[in-house]
Amino acid sequence: MIKIAAIGDIHGGFDETDISLFNKSDYDLVLVVGDLPGRTHVGTYEIARRIGQLTKPVYFIPGNHDGVTMIQLLAELKQSQSLIERAHKKQFRLCEQLKESLGPANYCGYSIHPISIGGINFTLLAARPHSMGGAPLAYKPFLEAKFGISTMDQSTQRLNELIDRAESPILVLAHNGPTGLGSSREDIFGCDFRPDQGDFGDHDLEEAIKHAKISGKRILGVVAGHMHHKIRGGGERVTQVERDNVLYVNTARVPRIFKDEGKIMRHHVRLHLSETELTAEAVYWT
Repeated sequence: MIKIAAIGDIHGGFDETDISLFNKSDYDLVLVVGDLPGRTHVGTYEIARRIGQLTKPVYFIPGNHDGVTMIQLLAELKQSQSLIERAHKKQFRLCEQLKESLGPANYCGYSIHPISIGGINFTLLAARPHSMGGAPLAYKPFLEAKFGISTMDQSTQRLNELIDRAESPILVLAHNGPTGLGSSREDIFGCDFRPDQGDFGDHDLEEAIKHAKISGKRILGVVAGHMHHKIRGGGERVTQVERDNVLYVNTARVPRIFKDEGKIMRHHVRLHLSETELTAEAVYWT
């Protein structure tokens, strides 16, 4: 089996020790689901440069905090269309700088990446970048200019086209997971910050997975994050769900570096992948 390290929402938690540990590990490749900085853009490039020092092949998909300003993030959260239009222009330059800072790491989004390791072949399919979850299409001006995507239906169509081009089996890399996996606060991509809760997954990704099934394409799993493990009001969400032979994994343990009984712990998810199976387990390095 191929050994894959999946790193959830980093939010500033990736340092020189992580570089050393991952480089010395026996992982074949590393997946990063996005959200490198904290609440602001500060620190994004430093974290990106650290990721670029990994000697394993790295595939990174930007999250809703990556390559955007604080004003732009707030505009998307409030769905202020006038502010979104005024604030989006810096995103092009910030994303280019982010891509440069990542160095040899693969900058992904609406893309497919054929991978062959040790005789095992699969396709890594990167879903919509900069996802924020929920119904609105986040960062629409950027997606429209960069990819020609201005509606959720167009995003679905683009993902369907990628599915059609991809060779089975397929592993999906996304910042946020799909809708259809539960609408309670503790569900894998359920909303924990609204009184009425709700499903906060990506509708376009759910439709693309349905399209793959109809088309006879085998999706082994979806690796995502965004919805943090610790939920508001207490408790933790479900982090793995298997549905129709597809394994869904939420890697967003925030903070990923933390102390437990005086020991510093570093979280990531270990994936084992073959051409017929995907398994996942949380790993805490001390």
